[in-house]
Amino acid sequence: MPIVDPRTGEPLTAPLDAPSPPAGNDASGKPSDGSRAEDVIIEVGAGNIQQILEASMQVPILLGCYSPTSDACRTLIPVLEKLAVEYGGAFLLAKLDAEANPEIAAQLGVRSVPDIKLVSQGGLIDGFQGVLPEKEVREWLGRYFPAPEEAPPSPEGQAAEALQQGDYATAREIYQTLIAQYPDYFAYQVELARVIAAEGQGDEARQIIDNLPPEERDAAPARGVLASIAFAEQALPPAEIAALEGRDDSEARFQRALRQVADGQYEAGLEALLELMKQDRSYGEDAARKTLIQVFDALGADHPLTVAYRRKLFALMY
Repeated sequence: MPIVDPRTGEPLTAPLDAPSPPAGNDASGKPSDGSRAEDVIIEVGAGNIQQILEASMQVPILLGCYSPTSDACRTLIPVLEKLAVEYGGAFLLAKLDAEANPEIAAQLGVRSVPDIKLVSQGGLIDGFQGVLPEKEVREWLGRYFPAPEEAPPSPEGQAAEALQQGDYATAREIYQTLIAQYPDYFAYQVELARVIAAEGQGDEARQIIDNLPPEERDAAPARGVLASIAFAEQALPPAEIAALEGRDDSEARFQRALRQVADGQYEAGLEALLELMKQDRSYGEDAARKTLIQVFDALGADHPLTVAYRRKLFALMY
């Protein structure tokens, strides 16, 4: 028996032309609290698929089509289960074993797993295929649902906080775990290289970047890490920068700016270099301008800071 869109009676195989915000939160528009896994996660089969689609008239359904033998599914489905509980009933997670239910999967247009479909008001609203990191799944859900008020920090957020606090071991461990889970998501390898570079292990970090596919190696995030390594090799160590406190000569200002860039404080470093260029254009044979251009190259032409400070540089020169 074919699966039908409860609103139209047509097969549920194509997305709607214009997605509408799903319904399903409480009267405040926020997810309700206190949900248990058994309240928000449903196993789907031939006996209940039509009822589940009918239920989407009342609450959005996140239909997760998976295979128990797929490594990608074993990575993604637990993330969806965690988020279903965390979102507190804003949507129900309906899990369909595509191997055990091939006819249903075919009617849904599933060609590979994992295949995730958001169904609301009886129609197909949106979806994605393949495994995504938790951060991107949250961003995708954020198009349709308010974020939980007390969401736990993401692994990426925990790693960023650890890096900011100088806890390099924790940041490194988090990114190594994420890389093991998502080996084809190269952004995590770039971030691991960033952590290792911050530890002062420039050669190890450079090797990680060098081993990336060319399109990832040449992209702005990887170039930024390489630039940080290069600037760190040129910049004075933090202890020597601290010894410059109280000095306002061009050499001290340049070294502080270089250290800021090396530490990833790009805006502060760019502002300091621009100011030095205004005050002492001749310093170091135009070192401030040359370094500004190096930072632009590292960030990439489309980076907001590149656009803003290239404009400022042009105005200063002409």
